[in-house]
Amino acid sequence: MKRHQSLDRRGFSLLEMMFVVALTGVIAAIAVPMMANSLGFFRLSGDARSVSNAVAVAKMRAASDFSRVRLYVDLTGKSHHIESWDKTTSHWTVEGGSTYLSSNVSFGFGVVGTPPPNTQATIAQAPACTNDAGAAIGNTACFMFNSRGVPIDSTFSPTAVDALYLTDGSAVYAVTAAATGMIRLWRTLPVATPTWALN
Repeated sequence: MKRHQSLDRRGFSLLEMMFVVALTGVIAAIAVPMMANSLGFFRLSGDARSVSNAVAVAKMRAASDFSRVRLYVDLTGKSHHIESWDKTTSHWTVEGGSTYLSSNVSFGFGVVGTPPPNTQATIAQAPACTNDAGAAIGNTACFMFNSRGVPIDSTFSPTAVDALYLTDGSAVYAVTAAATGMIRLWRTLPVATPTWALN
């Protein structure tokens, strides 16, 4: 006895295909902006953590080398690197290479009007770096530590006014160092009266 099998060779109809394409377009239209926002957040927070880690490395290097070490920040070049003071030659020596900020991220605090609590009196980037002769270098900021890991200023006196601010316009991050050497990372929205939160 021979059985007759009927094969259904129909594919998708044009209407079904159009529905799938339209649904894919709607999902993509929702997902792409959300993905761009997420990538921007990861870039900014990653750069802020990188700067915070570099400050911590400078602090540890100063203690381990029994010398002055600083994080040299080029504000317009959007980069930073570590330098140590060579006592023999009285010269700042670069250690390692420079680290650059991501695209759309820069050193700055935008419209934010007040610093994180118990840090600076007035919001500002850390003081300018100085050359070997002690003259300030334009468009720079420095976190400098002595051999005890205490932040110091250009006169080598302990200070608690060092801060670095980074922004991409959607948020502002601050890296601060207390007089004790405690390094903190803060975050706020870009508003004139911010609500700083430890990150």
